[in-house]
Amino acid sequence: MTKKIILISSLIFSTLSANAQLNTLKKGLEAKSPIKTGTSSLSEDEVGKGLKEALNKGIEKGVSQLSKEGGYLNDISVKIPMPEEAKMIEIKLRAIGQDKLVDDVIESINKAAEDAANSSKELFVNAVKSLTLKDVMNILNGNNNAATEYLKTATRSDLVTKFTPIIKASLDKVGATKNWTSMTTAYNKIPLVKKVNPDLVDYSTNKAIDGLFVKIAKEELEIRENPGARTNDLLKKVFN
Repeated sequence: MTKKIILISSLIFSTLSANAQLNTLKKGLEAKSPIKTGTSSLSEDEVGKGLKEALNKGIEKGVSQLSKEGGYLNDISVKIPMPEEAKMIEIKLRAIGQDKLVDDVIESINKAAEDAANSSKELFVNAVKSLTLKDVMNILNGNNNAATEYLKTATRSDLVTKFTPIIKASLDKVGATKNWTSMTTAYNKIPLVKKVNPDLVDYSTNKAIDGLFVKIAKEELEIRENPGARTNDLLKKVFN
């Protein structure tokens, strides 16, 4: 009887051990198995590299467009208008022939945004580097602006911190602060108007950042939908 018990116990132990080894082997194979995207099979590493390359390409192009002269001012999709609280200032001053004063303020705000745009690249690149596999797959299989939304979440607060002193210095440099003071002073002298003086630095900072994300979203959509924008084999495979 004792021999039978020992034999049965041995068989059970052997079966459990074999199953455990099989499960371990299966997990190992699953971890190394390729990811299927479209009609291609890619490794996790390839998918990650492809998506990061696409993001960096979009960032580089978007930032480059905005940081050149007229990058904000001459592009209606990102041009920074007068602050909403100052719309009445614009209307009243234009009505009394002060168009140049208003135009100078708008132009100098947009120039300040151009000055700040180039400083965003480092933050964006660091955010891309820190992408996990889960982030990569969520972006790849997400909406057409999934990468842009990820970057917003990952970088917005840091961008505000970094942009604010640059915008402030740039507003002073390009004459926006002086123009703004002249404009609000002229407006506040008009009889019976409600005096206003919105925070120009905060407004310009947030509008400059909004413009960056508009451009990056445009580049992301281009890579997702236009095969011609996928400039190498890896991008073509990932976004096939």
